[in-house]
Amino acid sequence: MTKAGARRTKRSAKKAAVRKKATRKAPAKARKATAKVSSAESKNAETANPSEIDALLPEGKLYYRIGEVAKITHVKPHVLRYWETEFRWMAPPKSRSRQRLYRRKDIETILLIKRLLYDERYTIAGARQRLRELGLAKALEGSGEPKNSTRARKTTSPQKSSKAAKAPSREAAESQAAAMLELRTGYRKIRSELQGLREAL
Repeated sequence: MTKAGARRTKRSAKKAAVRKKATRKAPAKARKATAKVSSAESKNAETANPSEIDALLPEGKLYYRIGEVAKITHVKPHVLRYWETEFRWMAPPKSRSRQRLYRRKDIETILLIKRLLYDERYTIAGARQRLRELGLAKALEGSGEPKNSTRARKTTSPQKSSKAAKAPSREAAESQAAAMLELRTGYRKIRSELQGLREAL
């Protein structure tokens, strides 16, 4: 090989090394920028009240897939799937292709659970108990409150409050059982009417 050929290979090797360094630096800068944006969005999502949740959600959409919900709430998809096993009533309906379809109500619930677990430092059992005590509708209404006011009202820790609140939870369970019985009788009545209509046709 001639001297000129050796110089060309050295130059091309240097250029390749420079290109490699540039490609390493660019993604790192992009990651830092997206991390800043995502941390600001996560702060917005954590303290979001219903009007702010509307701003996070795309307009005119009724259902969201798990990836979209993960981006909106800043909770990873595997965590959302795990929460479905722990909070049975959180499980969203699935499409024909077995993909989870989350609604606005589900996203509000996820944000509430996230606030209980991460901000207020409840255990999963404590968060489940807290949601039972409040009732899900009341808990979702109260999710727009400032974090400090909810902490100031608590006098006991989440683990102690679950032990102290066993008596009210029994009353709640009894009222829930009565409501379920009432719903069942209503459904049976509707079913018998539908069967009568079916026979008439």
